Amino acid sequence: MELFYSSDIDSSFLTLPKDESQHCIKVLRHRSGDEINVMDGCGSLMLCRILDASPSACRCAILSSEPGFGAHSYTLEMAVCPTKNISRYEWFVEKAVEMGVDRIVPLISSHSERRSVNPERLFKIALSAAKQSLKAGIPTIAECESITDYLNSSRPEGLDMIAYCDSSLDCSKRQSIRSLLASEAEESRPIRVLIGPEGDFSPQEVSLAFEKGWRPVELGASRLRTETAALCAVSAVYLRFMP
Repeated sequence: MELFYSSDIDSSFLTLPKDESQHCIKVLRHRSGDEINVMDGCGSLMLCRILDASPSACRCAILSSEPGFGAHSYTLEMAVCPTKNISRYEWFVEKAVEMGVDRIVPLISSHSERRSVNPERLFKIALSAAKQSLKAGIPTIAECESITDYLNSSRPEGLDMIAYCDSSLDCSKRQSIRSLLASEAEESRPIRVLIGPEGDFSPQEVSLAFEKGWRPVELGASRLRTETAALCAVSAVYLRFMP
């Protein structure tokens, strides 16, 4: 299935952005009268007929709309510190979208070596991954935020989990993410996971997370890279709710 994307939607019509129009008209050689599938990035897939096959602004009539196309049954937010090598973080974003994630928050820890990301590039990666995995929804890519501000912000009650490596901290209450998801995860309960930078969270940041009700979890016996740990958590949630 070919999927195109547009956010320029007006009642019963939409216009593809320039890059999508060029791919549709110049590369795939669609013409006026052809029917194509267009996602709105918010979960709806629209069957459309091309009215104006312009390679710069392809205009279409919306014939029908299917909400929730390719959606998952849970709500997952991944708060993950950007990696020093940004390509590793981009890989995480791509794979997380393919499995299913609703919001990605680039967190800045006191141990972070990278303190900025390019949200436009991450959006393009997320869009491409959504198309590839046949999803009409694109996760929100948040602005970079300090872990302190993130933990102190108010959020709906959910299943909040933090993974960390520091063995000097109290690990007596740490559970495997698989067992915690099996016992407490529900489709109606938002799930959030914190993953730190290459240098791990500071003890103060972990302590603050505990104060705010975040549950310590382990991701197995191996010491994982940031992006691997994050994807491990995404896959655990994905498999927990797989039919």
